[in-house]
Order: sequence, then structure tokens, then C-alpha cells
Amino acid sequence: ENAQYQVEMNLCAGKDYDAADAALNAQWKVTVAALKARDKTIDRSYDSQPSHYDTLLAAQRAWITYRDQHCLSESFAARGGSMAPMLHSGCMARLTKERTEQLKALVEEY
Repeated sequence: ENAQYQVEMNLCAGKDYDAADAALNAQWKVTVAALKARDKTIDRSYDSQPSHYDTLLAAQRAWITYRDQHCLSESFAARGGSMAPMLHSGCMARLTKERTEQLKALVEEY
């Protein structure tokens, strides 16, 4: 809580990301189940668009690539320095929390 040294701040930021990632993974399961349930209602006699799940999976894969590269770039503000891991983890946590909210919204839409 009262981190004073960079190594402590780095550890705290890493733990924050780990918690955000765990929350994202839990929400992912809920969102996947909801979208797969919606897919069962698609009338394929006229609807040839991709399924809800297929678009979700493609978007998630693209988002992971975006998040990882963006946060690496953001950490370059302290490139090579002891603060870089904290910047990286902080970015990863922030974007992961945002994505978790987006996944929740997909379930709540319908």
C-alpha cells in the first residue's frame, strides 16, 4: 500500500495487472456463454453473417495484440529504466479493466 521503492511499485503494478487479468478471464467465460447462446437463435436460412462468438473471438485476438504492443510502447517512456515495468503493468491493467467492461456491456446489450 505504501510502496516507496521502485521495485515495490513494480510489484504492486504487477499484482494489479494480475487481478485485472483474472477478472477479464472470468468475464470472458460469461460473455462467451452469452454470445454462443445468441448464436443458437440465428436463422441461417437467410443470415450468413459471422456468428456472435466468431466476431468476439476475432476481436479479442486483435485486442490482445493491440494491448500488448500499446503497453510496450507506453513503457518506453522509461525505456531501459527501473520504472518501465511499472508503466507496462499499469497500462496492461488499465486496458484490461476497460476491456472487461466492454465484455460486460456485450452481455448486457440484449
